Amino acid sequence: MHPLFEDTTELSDNDLEEKVIDLTKRYWQTSNPQAQQQITLLIDSYRLDLETRRSRQKLANEAINSQSELDKLIKVR
Repeated sequence: MHPLFEDTTELSDNDLEEKVIDLTKRYWQTSNPQAQQQITLLIDSYRLDLETRRSRQKLANEAINSQSELDKLIKVR
């Protein structure tokens, strides 16, 4: 993990997206390839965190939906 990567547990999805946008602007503002590489690593880390969050949420929603579907199929007399 990148040493400048912050703990994202307290950040919202919108905050993470804003960080990615800000880092993307900074990427294009510099012509230093080493700095661009480091910024790319940070952007990738934040995007991966966002993707992980969204995947967990999707799985949680699917689990809730499948449980309710099972409840509809099972009839208790």
